[in-house]
Amino acid sequence: MSNPDSIRILAIETSCDETAAAVVVNGREVRSNIISSQIALHTLYGGVVPEIASRKHIEKINQVITEALKEADMTLDEIDAVGVTYGPGLVGALLVGVAEAKAISYAKGLPLIGVHHIEGHISANYIEHEELEPPFLCLVVSGGHTHLVKVNDYGQYEILGRTVDDAAGEAFDKVARAIGLGYPGGPKIEKISYEGNPAAIAFPRAHVANAAYNFSFSGMKSAVLNYLNSCQMKGVEIIQADVAASFQQAVIDVLLGNIEKALNETGCKKFALAGGVASNKTLRKAVEEACIKNGVVFYCPSPVLCTDNAAMIGAAAYYDYISGVRSDLRLNAVPNLKLGEK
Repeated sequence: MSNPDSIRILAIETSCDETAAAVVVNGREVRSNIISSQIALHTLYGGVVPEIASRKHIEKINQVITEALKEADMTLDEIDAVGVTYGPGLVGALLVGVAEAKAISYAKGLPLIGVHHIEGHISANYIEHEELEPPFLCLVVSGGHTHLVKVNDYGQYEILGRTVDDAAGEAFDKVARAIGLGYPGGPKIEKISYEGNPAAIAFPRAHVANAAYNFSFSGMKSAVLNYLNSCQMKGVEIIQADVAASFQQAVIDVLLGNIEKALNETGCKKFALAGGVASNKTLRKAVEEACIKNGVVFYCPSPVLCTDNAAMIGAAAYYDYISGVRSDLRLNAVPNLKLGEK
């Protein structure tokens, strides 16, 4: 077995369309992080097809685990626990990872730790920023989630605000499809935005009444669709790059508004970004500049740790492990799992 001072966790992530496995030591040291992406497959359909994602996970899960152990130069006999995403996500996709983790846990007599996907995204910051410890504020911004969270301690979260409709990443995907960029929308909008004018079109910045930290992106998405329809009806040329840049800027402005409000009102001096949309360079730069302006230390993982991966699940699982959190073999996929629920 491993050194008692060194907790080695095999982590599994299959919440959407990445089949991933990693070995993480003590929550911060990544020995391996293997990701099998299905983006090329789902691009054919303009978005993730749940049934196809599930089938692909079944094909790939054993391969990525074998590769993760090989790259880490370990066997299952040297692993101390198995961590796995059990929600939120696509139920069929989640079930593949959960079933695999339970099988390994049972066969090897290893502790099983069910991990919340959003908690994983937040924990990605621990991997590259060894000095980062709670409390801090974190914006989790991805295809399925937009949460402004106060991390009070490891595993202890206070949700200040969340989206009331579309998540930011979801809005990126829908707008990208509408202007003919295709899937995945976020990276494609970011790329073409560099050629556009972010002030060309005045899309609305929604604020949610009586919920200062909540987000709403549905109206912004609808405004883009209305603009496109109006241009087509009037025979006005649609400049794709300007639409993309103006939409992206509107999203960033809404996010920044809530971030700065939270920093001022909580007095927190540490702020982290997390989630797939956090790999957007324009967003990262804008948030970093806001943090510098407010005298706040800014943290953000590398892009590979922003998108779905298993290393972040291993980081989160470690802090659950040392606090005594365990799951049993009745662990099930929970597609709509809320942050803070166990």
